[in-house]
Amino acid sequence: MEQSIAEKKFFYNDVIDPLPDSLNERQIFTEIQNKFRKQFELSFADKLAAKTVVIIPSLTLDQQMLRKMRGHLYYEERMLCLLLLLRMPRTRIIFITSIPIAPSIIDYYLHLLPGITGYHASERLTLLSCYDASARSLTEKILERPRLIEKIKQHIHDKDSAHLSCFNVTKFERTLAVKLGIPLYGSDPDLLYLGTKSGSRKLFKSCGITVPNGYEDLKNREDVIHALANLKQQNPSLRKAVIKINEGFGGEGNAVFEYGDIEVTDMLFEAVENKLSGLKIVAPDVTEKLYFEKFETMGGIAEAFVEGDIKASPSVQCRINPLRQTEIISTHDQLLGGIDKQIFLGAFFPASDEYSIDIAKAGRVVSDELALQGVLGRFSIDFISVKENNKWKHYAIEINLRKGGTTHPYLMLQFLTDGFYNAYTGEYFTASRDKRFYFASDNVTSERYKGLTPQDLIEIATFHSLMYDGTTQEGVMFHLVGALSQYGKLGVVCIGRTRERAWQFYEKVITVLDYECS
Repeated sequence: MEQSIAEKKFFYNDVIDPLPDSLNERQIFTEIQNKFRKQFELSFADKLAAKTVVIIPSLTLDQQMLRKMRGHLYYEERMLCLLLLLRMPRTRIIFITSIPIAPSIIDYYLHLLPGITGYHASERLTLLSCYDASARSLTEKILERPRLIEKIKQHIHDKDSAHLSCFNVTKFERTLAVKLGIPLYGSDPDLLYLGTKSGSRKLFKSCGITVPNGYEDLKNREDVIHALANLKQQNPSLRKAVIKINEGFGGEGNAVFEYGDIEVTDMLFEAVENKLSGLKIVAPDVTEKLYFEKFETMGGIAEAFVEGDIKASPSVQCRINPLRQTEIISTHDQLLGGIDKQIFLGAFFPASDEYSIDIAKAGRVVSDELALQGVLGRFSIDFISVKENNKWKHYAIEINLRKGGTTHPYLMLQFLTDGFYNAYTGEYFTASRDKRFYFASDNVTSERYKGLTPQDLIEIATFHSLMYDGTTQEGVMFHLVGALSQYGKLGVVCIGRTRERAWQFYEKVITVLDYECS
């Protein structure tokens, strides 16, 4: 029986690696991914099955834009929530980071494990580091270190029961999956266009989902000017428009254009061009020149700014498994800030019961279409919702084909309470059938918090009874703890039996930290 390309490669002990992003590499990747279905059927539902999860928390995004995010290197720590997979007694985890993680942070997560001692969990945990704090993505750093790749492979006991879990998937993650010879729980990078701002709008429209009036696949500054002029011509009362780079992250690729006193005349194009110098760019310290250089590299969209006296920014989190089954995992109400509320600051879970069921239905339509196109793994769909005449209207904004700011909070809740979200009722229940809510944020920030070590934070939280309590299944979990001392920044997930109580935990965190650092 003739061997497959992948089997031949592994038979020769990986002596010859295919060229990155080559046809040969793509073929091998496809064969590896095709085997994932069998692994998923055999072991994923079995909590006692032996399995290995290789976690690569790399933010493989545009590095120039990413550097504008304070403490972006420590965002790798958000995926430490996956250490709670060690509650399954035969699961092994290999966690790789750019720089080593403080032992006290690891101990904090292992302490949360229900029914498993820290020692038993630590025996099944391998922590590896590139010892590289540069601004390049973690995955690129790993690919530059053949010895590190060999160490990872040595800790994978059985390739047939191992897989990669990444924050997002690009051609670099595909190359790493091929080098390790294990499947990746994420979409083929060839499908990434579906998750761009342009691809999202086109897919929404094909599914009959409402989107703001706008234009996709813009390539340069001149295209943007034409789009802005056309939007104003179609709606003379339009006051604002949003320009978005296709692969922007967390709102950092957005810019807001205000029409001001521009009127629809024969000089509309020129008027828009002259006004463009006043563009309000969301990312700090990004000039108009740099912004449009990035725009020409990645392309983007321009769409009408959605106005409304009563507005919300809900999102739906979805998953497509290797069997192509779709699932609505959660809904959130996002808290946005910055210029015209373009930046993600935090989120309430679940989304408001006024519309959580409706956006979940829209999420199912989009998920089913993405499954047909071969998408795999977790992703989210963002909306802008406006209430008019006591009725909500939802505008789909974008698809994020990756994990995001609402992924790790929900995973923490699910792992700690062994519960589930019912998308048909918009409610979350613990294993004991109690409702739970949370507020989560990656942006608890103050100059006064600088200098606090992870140990300081744990001592403060313990003294003030902020730590998550497994008996009541309420309290606070911290993340991004490594960023605290240098940047005065950390993240929280505040769980309560009501939405109001979850917010009270958040307010207590702020009050306590401000008091301790005053």
